[in-house]
Amino acid sequence: MTLPIAWAAAREAVFEAGSAVAPGPVPVPLVESDGLTLAEPLVTLTDLPAFPTSSVDGWAARGPAPWRIVGRVLAGDTAKPLAVDGTCVEIATGGMVPDGTTAIVRVEDSVTTDGMVTGEPRRGKIPDWRRRGEEAAAGEELLPAGTPITPGVIGLAASCGYDTLSCRPAPRTALLVFGDELLTAGVPGDGRVRDALGPALPSWLRRAGTDVVRVRGPVADTLEDHVAALRSAIDAGAQVICTTGGTMHGPVDHLHPALAELGARYVVNTVAVRPGFPMLVAQLPGGQFVAGLPGNPQSTFVALVSLVLPLLAGLTGRPLPTLGTVTLGADVPGRGDFTHLALVTLADGRAHPVAHVGSSMLRGLARSAGFAVIPPGAEGHEGTVAQLVPLLDGDRP
Repeated sequence: MTLPIAWAAAREAVFEAGSAVAPGPVPVPLVESDGLTLAEPLVTLTDLPAFPTSSVDGWAARGPAPWRIVGRVLAGDTAKPLAVDGTCVEIATGGMVPDGTTAIVRVEDSVTTDGMVTGEPRRGKIPDWRRRGEEAAAGEELLPAGTPITPGVIGLAASCGYDTLSCRPAPRTALLVFGDELLTAGVPGDGRVRDALGPALPSWLRRAGTDVVRVRGPVADTLEDHVAALRSAIDAGAQVICTTGGTMHGPVDHLHPALAELGARYVVNTVAVRPGFPMLVAQLPGGQFVAGLPGNPQSTFVALVSLVLPLLAGLTGRPLPTLGTVTLGADVPGRGDFTHLALVTLADGRAHPVAHVGSSMLRGLARSAGFAVIPPGAEGHEGTVAQLVPLLDGDRP
């Protein structure tokens, strides 16, 4: 009998296994990089901003008022220096501030008469022009390697002058749903249940930053069909193959024999966590990973956050997913020698357990913010702080 590994140790083990075979960086155009991961630190290619710019429409002036108008600077122009006191140029928002400028006067704070300008520059916490390098100096690290690329990161990189980013490619994933009892359409009944995982898990895998290249289900409950389905996912180029069901050793649980036939090596085989302990990650001789998720839906998602997300983080060069903290709004029972991942919802700044949390249920999961972590041999008490495993939201991590 295989002894389950501690939950925290299982997360570390799959993360390290993924990190060991993470693919090398590739250059990706900015507009195609959303959802990928920085393979190298993002550093500024120039001072940011690269030159002083006006934050307002008005006048760039030198010396005390009044100022004689000697030119105009629009956004995109190269400004000539102001060499003489008592002179100014009209300047547009985003225009380059000329060398020699001592003040910016907003157009609404100025009066123009016969080619002369009078007015007072504003004094306050927000300057009317941005100094060169005030956001970042050339060569300064803005973001470390391993940072997920979001639209904000893309915009920052563009402002620094990048055309491409050095990225870790998105892992290619596949999903195989095992089970003769599954229906793919219609209302469940007469011994058949509706497949809830085939439609749901690909969306979760995409939100985790992967390219889903194969979805198949239900796969018949025979060893031959299991092996064939795994080989088809390999042929499709999947680097991570998620399966659902068949992780125990019952009469129709064929995942372990299929892994043996394919020459797989276990990274993790059963985890001391409830719900969902019969979960596993194995590595095939070709380097691909098989993540065996339990067939009960809530247990499946426990396995997803416990093993699949840390594995994907390692493969993409991201850090091991961090756990948040929450204050419990009610008592949460422990599960003996197992870590208990308890679904909670957030209200009034506290985490409250939800109802309908059987391992076969999805009603509680659908309205939860994540799983409160109750360590082995412990219980969660109202008012105490617990770790939180967040559920994926609508954005890629």
